[in-house]
Amino acid sequence: MLILIAGPYRSGTNDDPVLMQQNLSNLEALALPLFKKGHVPVIGEWLALPLIKLAGSASTGDEIWNEIQYPCAHRLLEKCDAILRIEGASQGADNDVKIGRERGLKIYFNIDEVPDAE
Repeated sequence: MLILIAGPYRSGTNDDPVLMQQNLSNLEALALPLFKKGHVPVIGEWLALPLIKLAGSASTGDEIWNEIQYPCAHRLLEKCDAILRIEGASQGADNDVKIGRERGLKIYFNIDEVPDAE
């Protein structure tokens, strides 16, 4: 399965780049375990952040950032089979889960719930 790892990125950071990187590291910590289960992990920021930079965003939350960050994840969800929602308050991740449920994706809240690939 192609599995989106969703959780806090910007939430709770007051846009502090160090805290945002810590949140990204928390998301990334689950990528290798998912891969070892036989799946393809993906994180929206892996795709959005380079695009945001290329588009010329000057700061987190500016018009360019908002134009790309969440729409990128929503487009990515069209290709995903499942979502792994990690702990932590995040409106963006909660919205990903809402969209995923509407699309009939499998939603996991713990890596142990994710089955090994067949």
